[in-house]
Amino acid sequence: LLGGKGEAWPIIEKVVDTANAALSMEMVGGAEKCLELSVDYAKTRVAFGQPIGSYQAIKHICADMMLTVESAKSVAYYAAWTLSDDLPDAAEAVSMAKAYCSDTYRDATGDTIQLLGGIGFTWEHDAHLYFKRARCNEHLFGDAAYHRDRLVTMKAGA
Repeated sequence: LLGGKGEAWPIIEKVVDTANAALSMEMVGGAEKCLELSVDYAKTRVAFGQPIGSYQAIKHICADMMLTVESAKSVAYYAAWTLSDDLPDAAEAVSMAKAYCSDTYRDATGDTIQLLGGIGFTWEHDAHLYFKRARCNEHLFGDAAYHRDRLVTMKAGA
């Protein structure tokens, strides 16, 4: 018996929230790696006599990716902090982090594959591994839609 009779659910919720916070941190790390892979490739890949990173469209992809990755990092850190200090808004922070980090990781891997072109989804490059991991993590412990619904339910009940 976990806890006393009828007391197990809060314990299970705390464990799942902790797992979601940790998963959010993992997704931020993966998204950061995708950003790194994209920027490195944009610096070295030459098209029409110049690195593709010099083209405005590529710069915008990398800049947008950096912005979302840094935002995801902030929300993931906040979720971990609220859990570690056992703050009352921890569950909300965790759901925010899981939803945002899931979207960020999925988008970052997709943008990386687009930027890399054909090699991005071959066995010769690791980008496809990050993409597959992002798709798996996106649904683990509830997808972004579930966590957004959870946030709405928590706010409606408050």
